[in-house]
Amino acid sequence: MAAKDTTARYTVPGLELEDGHRVGEILQMRLHALNDLQLTLKHAHWNVVGRNFIGVHEMLDPQIEEVRAAVDVLAERMATLGVSPKGTPGALVAERTWDDYDLGRADTIAHIAALDQVYDGVIGDHRNAVEEVGKLDPVTEDILIGQTGALEQFQWFLRAFLTNEAGELSSAGETTEKGAARKSTGKKS
Repeated sequence: MAAKDTTARYTVPGLELEDGHRVGEILQMRLHALNDLQLTLKHAHWNVVGRNFIGVHEMLDPQIEEVRAAVDVLAERMATLGVSPKGTPGALVAERTWDDYDLGRADTIAHIAALDQVYDGVIGDHRNAVEEVGKLDPVTEDILIGQTGALEQFQWFLRAFLTNEAGELSSAGETTEKGAARKSTGKKS
């Protein structure tokens, strides 16, 4: 059975139909990223162990809740634009451009360093979406800017654990979750 087109024949006043639907398409990938992020943060919340466990465990809960709220805002904006949001796990996995989070049970610093890498990707892609959407729809641009600011603050909370007095990140130069976790904990493998 062929997939049914669920895109409406309307968008918000003041936008061309094509532009409104393009913004909705951009938001779909942000929706996938934020759905993935909230699940990843909850996974880390359940699997973090060691020194500073309770502080990190409790620090992640407000991040999870705010990211979940951001998911809802994006999905509702998509619907407002006339684009049906896809929030199913299958759609997320099929359409995402990133791999699953690499850590299971691990030390607090390992998870923090790995999550810092996750935030790098989500924030970078959110900023790219801000730039692209800004050419089409200032309302959606404003939503994404606010979300990006919140994500950047959450990353800063994590980076406070990884930064020395000279302002250097213990995971500097690493580009993978596992690499950042190893470097920050001083483990060889």
